[in-house]
Amino acid sequence: MKQPVLLSCLLALSVACGSKTTDTEVVAPEPVAAPAPPPEPSPEEKKQAEEAAKLEADRAKMKTDHEADLARWTPELRAEAKAVAEKTYSTPKAALKAALAAKYREPGHAERDAARHPDKTLEFFGFKPTQTVLEFGPGGGWYTELLAPMLAAKGKLIITGSDPNGPPNERSTLGGERTKLFLEQSPELYGKVEVTYIDSKVPALKLDGTVDLVLLMRELHGMQNAGTLDGWFAEFHKALKPKGVMGIEQHRAKADAKPEESAKQGYLPEAYVIARAEAAGFKLAGKSEINANPKDTKDHPNGVWTLPPSYALGDTDREKYTAIGESDRMTLKFVKK
Repeated sequence: MKQPVLLSCLLALSVACGSKTTDTEVVAPEPVAAPAPPPEPSPEEKKQAEEAAKLEADRAKMKTDHEADLARWTPELRAEAKAVAEKTYSTPKAALKAALAAKYREPGHAERDAARHPDKTLEFFGFKPTQTVLEFGPGGGWYTELLAPMLAAKGKLIITGSDPNGPPNERSTLGGERTKLFLEQSPELYGKVEVTYIDSKVPALKLDGTVDLVLLMRELHGMQNAGTLDGWFAEFHKALKPKGVMGIEQHRAKADAKPEESAKQGYLPEAYVIARAEAAGFKLAGKSEINANPKDTKDHPNGVWTLPPSYALGDTDREKYTAIGESDRMTLKFVKK
């Protein structure tokens, strides 16, 4: 009787042990598929990435250049800037003489006086230190450096600019940042300069009837390329006081050039500029060859930017383009009718 019971116990123990072995058996995990490689960026995405990298590189260079520029502003230069800006000048010629001779001018700026003729150009436009002047598109501040101290005592200088607090990934914001840093480097010179923020693609100034003189120095080709030339001419007409002056200095294309093509190279035909200005309500009051350059053949590989001071080709044929000099430019004076 005991033998069958013993066999039953052994059998039960054997089954239990077998069950335990099954519960603890290690099961190999199923293989996990490797993640798919990210898709190749599209040409447009690559272009955007390159532009973003270039924007940040330009921003870093701007800040480095600004620090270097601040370092050159010695107490002596600041004292000179303050004296020039605070002086009341008896004549426009005296004001221009003082501004042109100042030692605080940006390195390289004075060397361009011979090609740009700022004294004769501003005199032709009827500039006076008592005026309210709008400088559209100041760029690197070449003319701003001259205008600001001359207008500080009894006039007013307004410049256009992009919003420096705009989206940081837009190049227009970088332009606004650059203008802001430029003005901040010398409160003695630029402390009274007013900035009106604009969107270059949407003509609007909100300065109706407040300006004596509008200055457009090599700006019109950009407007032509953007399709906003007529719109901006209309805004300048509204901004000017009765009999106010619009002064234009612009790279001059060959007379038979098509504006939509020549503008891409930086040039516009003179007759076209006059026609568009007159269509906006201006009267041509005078033309000058102050800034003419017959050596400019106007057929350069990189347009007007091939010539000095841009030298778009770098050292390639640099002597050739140096010998030509800066572009052939029309200088036109218009009066608001």
